[in-house]
Amino acid sequence: MDQPFRHCRCLRRRPLTATALTRAPQQPARITGRLGDILARRGIAPDAAAQEPAPEPVTALELAEGRIPARYRHALADHPQVTAWADEIARSGRPGPAGAPGIAEGPSLRIVGPTGTGKTHQAYGAIRTLLAAGVRLRWEAVTAADLYARLRPRPGFDSERDLQGLMRCPLLLLDDLGAAKTSEWTEELTYRLINHRYEHLRPTLITSNLATDALRAALGDRVASRLAQMTERVTLDGPDRRRTRPAA
Repeated sequence: MDQPFRHCRCLRRRPLTATALTRAPQQPARITGRLGDILARRGIAPDAAAQEPAPEPVTALELAEGRIPARYRHALADHPQVTAWADEIARSGRPGPAGAPGIAEGPSLRIVGPTGTGKTHQAYGAIRTLLAAGVRLRWEAVTAADLYARLRPRPGFDSERDLQGLMRCPLLLLDDLGAAKTSEWTEELTYRLINHRYEHLRPTLITSNLATDALRAALGDRVASRLAQMTERVTLDGPDRRRTRPAA
């Protein structure tokens, strides 16, 4: 006959006392001394820190090269009136937080002449001159034809906000003014842009194939009148450089 099941007293598990293995922390001076000995045996001065060379600072001109068209990336302004204008803009800048001058207000420049006489070259050269002089420069550059295409109303695009940004930009290069096909809309757009910069004395670089009378016929009296007052005119002449092969 099976024996009745007897309850046995469960053995209580005695807690195991584990001896913590600890390592006494080494003193910083002792570690430093050992490292010094190792470096000395290898002929390395203990105080010589292995550091990567500090990166060379990137200048504003180098940062701007990606925004300047490749053809004008090394443009130099060598016309006396253009260089004098750049010097005046640099001198009139207000010091910023780091001490570098920034553009606030100043005169504008209109570079006119036949096709291929180097107007755009001089304009980008003026921008590069300002950047090389250390001027904190926020600038925009656009051709008149691209301006109208860029601001043409279309769904999902805030053209008014873009126009306001061009109005308030410290320095604007408006290239080939008068070369694009005009309409009442382009005339009004050009007037709003030029008038705002005229009223707030914002420096503007303008290039054009057209003299004042021709600009008046293309863009209206209001634009031509303001351009005549707000800009100093620089006239370039000579043959079309694009058609002239450099001498061997």
